[in-house]
Amino acid sequence: MDAPVAWIPYCGIAPVPVELAGRWNIDPLLILGLFALILLWWRWGSENPFQRRMLLAAVALLAILFVSPFCALTSALFSARAVHHIALTTLVAPLLALALPVRPIPGGWGIWTGVHAVTFWLWHVPAAYEAALSNHGIYWAMQSTLLLTALALWRTVRAAPVTGGIAALLATMVQMGLLGALLTFSTAPFYAPHFLAPLSWGLPPLEDQQLAGLIMWAPGAGLYLAAALSLLGRWLAREQAAA
Repeated sequence: MDAPVAWIPYCGIAPVPVELAGRWNIDPLLILGLFALILLWWRWGSENPFQRRMLLAAVALLAILFVSPFCALTSALFSARAVHHIALTTLVAPLLALALPVRPIPGGWGIWTGVHAVTFWLWHVPAAYEAALSNHGIYWAMQSTLLLTALALWRTVRAAPVTGGIAALLATMVQMGLLGALLTFSTAPFYAPHFLAPLSWGLPPLEDQQLAGLIMWAPGAGLYLAAALSLLGRWLAREQAAA
């Protein structure tokens, strides 16, 4: 369980608690990209006020995840990384889907449910995860593929028949719960970048990993269940109104 001398992920080396408040990420390319997203959408995107609000909410969340000190916290705690990935795929992605028009995309809900599940599991394979925290290009490949496959999934859910949308959400809930259970019941830490850093936060690395599993298992999977129940509720309301 020997860790490398130092892991230097995109968000910087793992902070100790007293350093966290000052660890803002002021990467000019990232900040420029977030502003460009807003400006381009305002200029050539939808003029629908609701869709614009959804875009602004998504960009605000992206700023919290990648600009605020939370970004640095993900270098220290795998449990923070779990929150990061869940927020990216179950909050930012559906907000972006709501900011776009309802439109079928190639592949359908079954394909994108599978593609997103494979992507999510792949980046939680220890070797792939460690590579992402060792190279900025691989890090952004991880973040972009998680977000884009989740966006495709949420867009297909919106465009699919209600039964297909519910099936996609429930299947994603199950795969998220399975990964969470695997991490929760693990008996050894898997991720070398988090072998030492959690100790500064009062967490043994195994407990940090198990906490990450619980986050994926309960609130992570629960968000998909809540979305599926919301779809079902709206469908039942329409059926009652039609009757």
